Amino acid sequence: MAHHITIKAGFASFLILFAGFMANMDTAEAAKAKSTKNERYVVKKGDTLWDIAKRFLNDPWLWPEVWHINPKIRNPHLIYPGDVVLLYYVDGKPYLTLEGKAGVPVQKDGIKTMKLSPQARVQPLSRAITTIPREVIEPFLKHATVLDRDRFDRLPHIISSFEEHLVAGRGNRIYAANVESETIGTYTVVRPGKPYRDPDSQSILGYEAEHVATARVTRVDGKVTTLDVSESWQEVHNGDRLIPYEDTKSDFYFYPRAPKDEIKGKIVSVFGGVTMIGQYSVVVINKGERDGMVPGHVLAISQAGATVRDVTTRQPVKLPDERAGFLMIFKIFNRVSLGLVLETQRTLSVGDKVENP
Repeated sequence: MAHHITIKAGFASFLILFAGFMANMDTAEAAKAKSTKNERYVVKKGDTLWDIAKRFLNDPWLWPEVWHINPKIRNPHLIYPGDVVLLYYVDGKPYLTLEGKAGVPVQKDGIKTMKLSPQARVQPLSRAITTIPREVIEPFLKHATVLDRDRFDRLPHIISSFEEHLVAGRGNRIYAANVESETIGTYTVVRPGKPYRDPDSQSILGYEAEHVATARVTRVDGKVTTLDVSESWQEVHNGDRLIPYEDTKSDFYFYPRAPKDEIKGKIVSVFGGVTMIGQYSVVVINKGERDGMVPGHVLAISQAGATVRDVTTRQPVKLPDERAGFLMIFKIFNRVSLGLVLETQRTLSVGDKVENP
């Protein structure tokens, strides 16, 4: 009989399973569950999908390979507090599903068959658990942008403010040039920040775009566009740039998985003005959209082994790299990505390696 487990809960996430995948999956390729018997867990407020996946699986990023849910029952991509996640086995293969919601297939090898009836329930999207802690990544989803230098130079720019003040803030009127689109109503005012460099080639991967303010278009008069500053975090200067405002409400819901292609990169920067990296630090890596990165990709973090002198042979010997933690990508740009450090075995630093788990 499955036994009941209760743990700390939280936010968690949004999952997708490709139809037919499980039927063809070899047992050796299946995610390794931590238990060899049926388990059930009641999702609590405060859980994340990563926490739940780690509770059931040795490799949490393999969650999509064992997640089984009936898409006809409510929204199959979201998990809510109060849901019961069930681990069970069919022909030796582990499966995870929502008890009473997903229609568990017939179980064999003497395991009692469970007949579950669909139950309708309406839940607001905001109550669904997120993949990783919402409060940690939300500021970066809203205010972190990386752009190429050429892109910066082509952006519309602020030419003046009302009454020709050198700076402007919330409630002030500003004027911009080179605004080509007449359909965009709200812009984010940005300013070029520090460059991100590849640690090996030293080439510039992009520039951090400091978010200064948001502004709404009120009038287009020939080559000059009038905007009113609706929210500001810094003073708006002449020469600052405009990018279209993006709503990121849905970006909290994705699912953890390993990249399909081989990834070998490095941590190039860490947010927060610190040099040492720990759990829930937000870092920048030198791999982005052009390298196939997508939100939800999980990467292992490794630290390079030291080079030591063999006292017997008197020759230098490089020690093996050591696994140091895991991060999950949550926002991507062309040549870099932002990742949240989820687990650490030791203190991390800029220059540490990231690769497929």
